[in-house]
Amino acid sequence: MKVTIFQLSLFGINTYVVSDPNTNDCAVIDPGMITPEEEQAVTHFIESNKLHLTHIINTHLHIDHAAGISYLRRLYGAPVYAHPDDAVLGQRISDQALMFGIPQKVENISDTRQLRDGDIIHIGEGILQVIHVPGHSPGSVALYDPADGFLIAGDILFAGSIGRTDLPGGSHQQLISGIKSKLMTLPPDTIVYPGHGPATTIGHELRNNPFL
Repeated sequence: MKVTIFQLSLFGINTYVVSDPNTNDCAVIDPGMITPEEEQAVTHFIESNKLHLTHIINTHLHIDHAAGISYLRRLYGAPVYAHPDDAVLGQRISDQALMFGIPQKVENISDTRQLRDGDIIHIGEGILQVIHVPGHSPGSVALYDPADGFLIAGDILFAGSIGRTDLPGGSHQQLISGIKSKLMTLPPDTIVYPGHGPATTIGHELRNNPFL
């Protein structure tokens, strides 16, 4: 599958479009669009490439990863997927906006389809495996494509760092344990696409990440 990255303004969030070139089915992962220009950039890409949006997937439901959910759902009617342990976060998106001083009106999310550890998401002929790694948030997940060798890690793992654990529901112990047992066991050449910042690989983080 093909991965396209949109680097957006809300806390420097990386929004991803993962598409199957054989079927043109696609998923938008962590839609962080907050301005009309950002919304149009993502939808222009989908429409100009004649993609069919079948999934809106969230690695977790902090506002920077979820601000654009309602826009995409209204436009395309695609279902929204997230881990149920982040349901409360989704129901309080507007409260999160107030807490971070975000002036734009952002809608709460309450009717997501549930992702569970080990679930398989089919995007055209490709698959993403759901890996639940709580700690940054209770319902944080990573999405692994074994055929193409990439991992969309949300705010679990970054190049040279890990997700913060000082927000409600965070746990440093859970995060480190999950990263070591579930992510660092993937092939070393697996490309890691994080929620913020540049891509890295599992092997590079095994050798160099000071938190691991």
